[in-house]
Amino acid sequence: MDAQSRGRAEEIDPADQWVLNPRTGHYELQLNDSAARERPKVAAPRRSSSAPAAPTAPSPGVPGQRRGDAPPGGRRGGGGRSRKGGGGGGRRKKALLITSGTLAFLLVGGAAAAYLYYDHLNGNLSVTDIAGAGTGGFKKDQAINILVIGTDKRSGAGNEGYGDKDSVGHADTTILFHIAKDRSNATALSIPRDLITTIPDCPTKQPDGTTKTVRGAKGVRFNTSLGQEGRDAGCTMRTVKELTGIEVDNFMMVDFNAVKTLSTAVGGVPVCLEKDVDDEDSKLKLTKGEHKLEGEQALAFVRTRHAFGNESDLDRIKTQQQFLGSMMREMKSKETLTSPKKFFSLAEAATKSLTVDQGLGSIDKLTDLAGELKDIDLKNITFTTLPVLDNPAEKVKATVVVNQGLADPLLQMIRGDVSLTEVEKKEQAAKEAADADAKAKQDALLQGNRAPAGDVRVAVYNGGGPKGAASTTLSWLQNSKGMSKASNQGNAPSKVDATQLEYAPNQADQARALADALGLPATALKMGTTDAAAKTPMKLTLGPDFQKPGTPLAPPVPQELPKDVQQAQADKAVCAK
Repeated sequence: MDAQSRGRAEEIDPADQWVLNPRTGHYELQLNDSAARERPKVAAPRRSSSAPAAPTAPSPGVPGQRRGDAPPGGRRGGGGRSRKGGGGGGRRKKALLITSGTLAFLLVGGAAAAYLYYDHLNGNLSVTDIAGAGTGGFKKDQAINILVIGTDKRSGAGNEGYGDKDSVGHADTTILFHIAKDRSNATALSIPRDLITTIPDCPTKQPDGTTKTVRGAKGVRFNTSLGQEGRDAGCTMRTVKELTGIEVDNFMMVDFNAVKTLSTAVGGVPVCLEKDVDDEDSKLKLTKGEHKLEGEQALAFVRTRHAFGNESDLDRIKTQQQFLGSMMREMKSKETLTSPKKFFSLAEAATKSLTVDQGLGSIDKLTDLAGELKDIDLKNITFTTLPVLDNPAEKVKATVVVNQGLADPLLQMIRGDVSLTEVEKKEQAAKEAADADAKAKQDALLQGNRAPAGDVRVAVYNGGGPKGAASTTLSWLQNSKGMSKASNQGNAPSKVDATQLEYAPNQADQARALADALGLPATALKMGTTDAAAKTPMKLTLGPDFQKPGTPLAPPVPQELPKDVQQAQADKAVCAK
């Protein structure tokens, strides 16, 4: 509540409304003038010359540390302003627009918008120093990879009865959320907790500020990448990179309370069942048909392993995906978007449930992330699961291993930023025609004369290839191909999605010669529009598809998933069975 500009929180009139401003698309607090005249006005205190400026986010702390303890609606410093916000020595109230996407990330679910108090919500967040895991944070002009972790840690009121109350928690539910570079679509990849994998060595920040390296392990369950042996969420990020080849930008982590509080705040999450359910372990007891779940019931629904399918963790993942898709639809519904009460409840519940890395350690940064997601339609968000097989080394099947035949093309598509969303036939036909035209134009770049090897000038950069790739490529070009005018420029300023050769029109003969030597496809050639000055080198940037000089680049990224890969769109309701 607007305690600083309107007096005590309890004085706020119900007639005051959060309404949508059609000119801006934002929600704004509209005061009821008649009610305002009847209530006593509270003078806005003047700021002294020593009063602090608009507060900034506190420095991130060690794992689990809260960022503030301001009461709801309160602030940790600064002055106020009159209820009309007009002038005097008053200061502008600090508010936050949470647009579609912020709440979506909390459990990969939904969209909402409301002006809420910056400092109080900052104070709700917990921040973990991940000791350099990940890319250092998402970037606006690149694809984004956020790791959403649901931990089974039993801390918090009401959670003592779930399993081992003293457990430090595991990576119980893990979803790698990939947002396309053009922000048109997203893929939510679930990683089974019982997957056998390799956990790398993990530098981990300690409460005293020092860094301890937790030794890695081979042939262990994926869920032990968090909590066990002192591993933090940064270790789960490193494990995901080891497993998928995808480097994570940031992480978000929630526990049991998030499911209970968010489902309650949204007014219940609709689910449907194709049969009656009575699961003693999760305490889920529901009749066949439609239900709206919140609190303990919602938690029981996402935790059950014995109610649906063949009672495996893989079927539980499908149930969780159905629940999250339904939560997204509920958060995006008219009933939620027009309810100020739900806005406040959702933002409060979401931020209290959330632990993030330093790159997302403030409401400002979460809002920036929300801005990157606000235009993604739910029909373009695809849930899928990393394909696995029963572990062949076990007689009693308890764990799984990666099904490489299905997983490789899926991971290639995510790394290549290819949407898993089905496209309308007309749109697909138009895209295929445009792709064919572009391919013909690109192939034409390889037609023409080749320059002598000794005339090829190229500066080699490593933009995501193996360590030392620029150096080994330079040596190979000079010693094996006679391209003595090549030079090594080390790491590129930024990473690229695939190897590319940039050159000027008057360097086309050099580009063709280099493409022949390295086996570059036409798609790797990027010709500029103006000629280069004499002795200016071309620019070769080696990407993640580059293995070593003389070896063909990785095969083209698949454009369609194998039919046996499980997937579901967030806009479609599916009944649990």
